[in-house]
Amino acid sequence: MHNAQFLRGSKLHKKEHSIRFGFFQVSKRSRKSPYRTVLKDTAIPTIFDLTSHLKNPNSRHRKRIKELTEEDIRRIKERRLASSIEQLHSKKDIEATEGQDATEEEIKLSAEEKDFRDYLRSLFEIVVMLGKQNIPLETNVPEGVERDPSNFQALLEYRINAGDEALRRRFEATAVNVEYLSASQQSRLLDVCEGTVREEVLMEVRESRFFSVVTGDLVEFAGERHLPLFLRFVDQSNALREEFLDFLPFEGDEASLVEKLETQVTDGWGLRMEDCRGQAHVATGTFATKMKAVAVGLMGKYPMAMHTPCSTCALNIHLANSLPFPSVQVVMATLRKIDVFFKQSPSLQTELEKAISVYYQENNEKAAELKEACISNWTEQHNVFELTVDLLESLLLCMDCIRDNENVKFPDAVTGDAYSIAETLADFEFIVTLVILKNALSFTRAFGKNLQGEALDVFFAANSLTAVLHSLNEVFDNIEVYHEFWFEEAVNLAGIMEIPVKVPRLFLRKNRSADAGEIPPETYFKEYVTVPVIRGVIDEVDDIFSQSNLKALKCLSLVPAIMGQMKFNTSEENHADVYCKDLPNPDTLPAELHCWKIKWKHRSKEVRLPSTIHETLQLSDVKFFPNVNCFLKVLTTLPVLMLEDSNRSETSRKRLQTYLSDTPIKHRCKSLAVLHINSHVKHDLDVMVDKYCRLYPEDEPEHGVEAEISTVVI
Repeated sequence: MHNAQFLRGSKLHKKEHSIRFGFFQVSKRSRKSPYRTVLKDTAIPTIFDLTSHLKNPNSRHRKRIKELTEEDIRRIKERRLASSIEQLHSKKDIEATEGQDATEEEIKLSAEEKDFRDYLRSLFEIVVMLGKQNIPLETNVPEGVERDPSNFQALLEYRINAGDEALRRRFEATAVNVEYLSASQQSRLLDVCEGTVREEVLMEVRESRFFSVVTGDLVEFAGERHLPLFLRFVDQSNALREEFLDFLPFEGDEASLVEKLETQVTDGWGLRMEDCRGQAHVATGTFATKMKAVAVGLMGKYPMAMHTPCSTCALNIHLANSLPFPSVQVVMATLRKIDVFFKQSPSLQTELEKAISVYYQENNEKAAELKEACISNWTEQHNVFELTVDLLESLLLCMDCIRDNENVKFPDAVTGDAYSIAETLADFEFIVTLVILKNALSFTRAFGKNLQGEALDVFFAANSLTAVLHSLNEVFDNIEVYHEFWFEEAVNLAGIMEIPVKVPRLFLRKNRSADAGEIPPETYFKEYVTVPVIRGVIDEVDDIFSQSNLKALKCLSLVPAIMGQMKFNTSEENHADVYCKDLPNPDTLPAELHCWKIKWKHRSKEVRLPSTIHETLQLSDVKFFPNVNCFLKVLTTLPVLMLEDSNRSETSRKRLQTYLSDTPIKHRCKSLAVLHINSHVKHDLDVMVDKYCRLYPEDEPEHGVEAEISTVVI
């Protein structure tokens, strides 16, 4: 009896072993371990190998392969040799034809046309240099002062004097003090340069197919507001990139913006919105509400363009920016002002550190912690509201000292900014709103920090969202109790700072004529701040973390290190349907996922589990798992995921910020901005010349416009 049970158990074990490793070649299974079967590093699943059965004559249920005679082999060799000779002759004919065409094209160009192309090439070299170095076209000359030549004109003259023959021949007859090129001709050159550089990026996006759209905060050009547009995609080296493409005019209502954005992506860039897999919008103030409506409109047309937070913005800051309540927006605007204020000069930062030392002189450890936190970009951190509450007294003291300016160290503009910030900090409405934001968003702080972490952190964050929402709803259900504690904290803080507790003056003025009695401050701030903030946070979290979003993020378990962390007890197949239509072979997905899991579960001990999507995509054998490969490429384009090589990938965003901070509004130029931000993108001057000649054939020398080009004045 015992022997029979043992034999049955042994058969079951062999059957299970066969099922588990049946997709891998026998030669790729290592028998060195006495306890288990270990896959070799080169193990490849044979489920996708359509030729392996030809090498196994003993395989069952296969058609018998015909044995070839010597005569058959001879005939096959003759056919292959004839085919190779024919292909070789065909290739030589094509090369000869191409060489002849190129020679004929060179012959067709007259001396004047060659000279014209050399002239254009010199112009494009100057334009590209202006863009890369962020040099404006015009000089910075105040009104009423005699104008110097423009920067563009000065560079043309410099090149002529340096021996550029093409430019010298073109402009040698031009009168003194006359601009060589008109504003319209400069605009043409800029448009061609901008379009050529953008097309280099777009070619890579088209090759990768899937992408996500990311927009930045509004910027101003020539008195008009524009929306910066970025695209996220995986390039041919399997690296995730985020590149800047263009500025979209921010005009019209939400429906109009949706149509403009869609038209720009499809007609302007030649992409398909059906291939857009994500969207994120970094916005502030009333602009945030409008962009939220744009996101909803795009998802209505293209459900796969999932709306997510942007990885470059802390989740708590995103949530606060999305709340369309005046008191909340005052807090967020003040934090942005404080950030800009202290970046003006190191001496201002020194004043803040002095104020911290005064208020925390009995707690040196806390003082050192706050000083360390304030060194860089503290207004953009996950714990910004906690930090601001701790720093509030020090900030007010610092602003008062700068405003007094006893030693006349600061200019009037700085003291004016300090006065404005101090007036806001000393208002009870600001204090109570800040305290409510600190406490309400404490429930999402750890969740948001994980979202900006490694792939494993994001995976755990996706699985913890239910608990986060449960906590927020529990607060909302017991809002009376929570508000009482939060309001008391605000009152105590205001008392220390000697700030009176009162209802906002604007509310009293608006309700002065009403018959309603006087409303207590605690009741007012509960109805107009605490309740709307909690409700708004819950709604926003629900919107940006829909079921589709969570399904996608839970598929991060495809990353081998996450599989290992979960003891290979993951269920990707339950969530993989979110991108099923994007896969090359969706029918084989369950079997492929099984092979993928077995490959890493039974690896040799020396093999390290890749911990990121980027590392996984760099594996040489990931191509043997086509569905997994495609799935990870689509998943990584979601804007909520951090750019793994941030120093390289965030170059475009950093260059945009640098351009905006270094360039006065009146000197900003959209085309030069695109060239500057994309200075790392390769460019071909000959392509620019060809494109210009194709777009503006009337400028060719045979049309007799040389005189017009050299005499038009800006």
